[in-house]
Parts: sequence; C-alpha cells; structure tokens
Amino acid sequence: MPAKKTHNGSAAETEAAFYDALNRADLEALMALWAEDDEIVCVHPGGPRLIGHAAIRNSWAAILEHGGLHIMPSQLHETHTLMSSVHTVVEGSTAATGEPAHLLATNVYAKTPRGWRIVLHHVSIAPGPAPVDTHSQILH
Repeated sequence: MPAKKTHNGSAAETEAAFYDALNRADLEALMALWAEDDEIVCVHPGGPRLIGHAAIRNSWAAILEHGGLHIMPSQLHETHTLMSSVHTVVEGSTAATGEPAHLLATNVYAKTPRGWRIVLHHVSIAPGPAPVDTHSQILH
C-alpha cells in the first residue's frame, strides 16, 4: 500500500489538492484532506448538511462513483488567521445539460498538527451568468 501523501503546506495547497482529488475521483486522497475532528461539515448544492466523516465520505463516494467532476476553481477570496483560513471560490463546471455552469463554494481550513485540513465545504448554485473578475486567481 503506498504511503499517504501529507499536505503540510498552506491552506491554498490543501485546497489545490482537494480539487485535484475531486477531478481524479480519488476518494482516499479527498478524505485525507479533511480534519480528524468529527464535527466537519459538508453541504453539496441543494443538499442537506452532512456532519462527520461517515456521512461526508458516503456522499463523496456516491458523487465520484462515475468519475471525476472536472471543476475549475477560480476567483479566490481568502481570509485567514494563524489557525484558520476561509476561502470562497467560483467553481466552474459543466451542467448535466452540457452547458457551462458555475457554483459558489466556501471552504474553511483549520491548521492542525497534520497541517491545514478542511473543516467545512459548502457549495451553492450561483444565480445568473458566471461573474467576471479581471483580478482572479486561478488555482489550477
């Protein structure tokens, strides 16, 4: 069994690893990025609030069973302290109809002994066309 990759760098590096794992449909890598605390929270677009590793893992397993999501996060807005970092991003993806779609995500990270870990991932469907930001920072 290969050694688990650890992400002890910045919250932004953990976020990049999160979207990389989603795009590759790598459930193990994805779940390794969450904090060990069982109070972690995930809200998928239009879905209920999921609390704890089991509920979050089961939801991602169902979402990823047909492959990666092809999400391109951009327009990062970051607020951080020494022990936490809150990121909001625009997630560009493709809707079921094949049309370009965008979602708004809030990702909260906590600095733990294992490095920066996800404690909250909350995504909602954004209204209207994708916002244009000439000062955007593309993460991938």
